[in-house]
Amino acid sequence: MAASFASRCSRVGRSLFSGLSNSSLGSAHEMTHNNYFSQQQRTFIQMRTVLKVVDNSGAKKVMCIQALKGKKGARLGDTIVASVKEAHPNGKVKKGKVVYGVVVRAAMQKGRCDGSEVRFDDNAVVLVDKQGQPIGTRVFGPVPHELRRKKHVKILTLAGHIA
Repeated sequence: MAASFASRCSRVGRSLFSGLSNSSLGSAHEMTHNNYFSQQQRTFIQMRTVLKVVDNSGAKKVMCIQALKGKKGARLGDTIVASVKEAHPNGKVKKGKVVYGVVVRAAMQKGRCDGSEVRFDDNAVVLVDKQGQPIGTRVFGPVPHELRRKKHVKILTLAGHIA
């Protein structure tokens, strides 16, 4: 038993030291690998994009079926058609239902008139009915003030924090 433990330790030690001998190659590879992920391209919200639901309508995650504006996809403030993929058991919206949603957070950056850019870590949506009124009564997390220009003032009033 002690011999097998010693052989395992020596194998681990060799693998650690063999990695150190090529440290210059490894660090260059890690730098390009980390640089790639920090500057990865952020795209539109398009078909089959999974989004987080940030209201209390009962849905947790939805998958985009179609962006209702533009050929490429949806951005902040655009309306999408989505299918509910995960839902709370006692919510208003059930799994598999087709719903409308307004994109309130997008990982793709959007320029503002003052020259700054707004970008979020995740893609999030608030579920609305056909008239554009929110299904839920609360909106969680930050919401950009660009929604005011897109005529989604009701979502802004429900939001706790406007970015």
